Amino acid sequence: MAERRGVRGQRWSGTREPGMAIHPTAIVDRTAEIDPTAEVGAYAIVERDVRIGPRVRLYPHAYVGEGTTLGADCEVHPFAVVGHLPQDLKFKGEPTFTVVGGGTIIREHATIHRGTMPGSTTVVGARCFIMSTGHIGHNCTVGDDVVIANGGLLAGHVSVGHRAFISGNVSVHQFSRLGELVMVAGGTRVPQDVPPYMLYGPRGVHAPNVVGLRRAGLDSTERHELRQCHRLLYRSGLRLPDAIERIAALVQTEPGRKLLAFLREPSKRGLAALRRPQAVMAVDTDE
Repeated sequence: MAERRGVRGQRWSGTREPGMAIHPTAIVDRTAEIDPTAEVGAYAIVERDVRIGPRVRLYPHAYVGEGTTLGADCEVHPFAVVGHLPQDLKFKGEPTFTVVGGGTIIREHATIHRGTMPGSTTVVGARCFIMSTGHIGHNCTVGDDVVIANGGLLAGHVSVGHRAFISGNVSVHQFSRLGELVMVAGGTRVPQDVPPYMLYGPRGVHAPNVVGLRRAGLDSTERHELRQCHRLLYRSGLRLPDAIERIAALVQTEPGRKLLAFLREPSKRGLAALRRPQAVMAVDTDE
């Protein structure tokens, strides 16, 4: 295979292994490790120290930045950017990283930025779906099976639990935490932590994510316990420390214990509140 110039002026002169599909117009750094079953499309760019796993597909014009690892069966669609420089004025060019779990799909014009502190990593879990124009900022930690719809934005250092759903045009403030199976309504601003298993909308946390809990296989006992926890947190009038104490005495299921652990973890943003609507929405049911 003829030599061709890679990014940063380096040369890539490796030989394609049988079955490896790298388009001749792609720019691949010579230090990149690409599984023979992966596919690199036309005009895609793969920078140095990248690791691309089995059956990964980089569509034409995809960009994979320095220090990125893509797990098996990932897809990076046209004009998506994975592992580029963080949008942080404190970043001075030190080595940082991005890790994306297997089966994750990154659609057109989505962006995932690598860590900002020396040696730090942005982590996206397995089987996530990052839709077009979604953004995951530096040093975020995103769990498995998370969906970020079109225009969903995570600022730096955001944590998102497994199976959360972030709807279109949602903006999450830096250092906020979103728990497991949280669902955030479209167009919503999220300035604080959202406890696991809850629905978050323009007025804050207003109910458990009952439909999501059923789909995730939680049984009626687990769902009932989470509804009780929600009422203690948001409808009892208790101070937060007192509500947490009552929840600690109540929970017996694994989801309940996960919720309690989330509430006890240190928070930089504080817990999201409920801003009372004029009429309570009839969603806090399990019928």
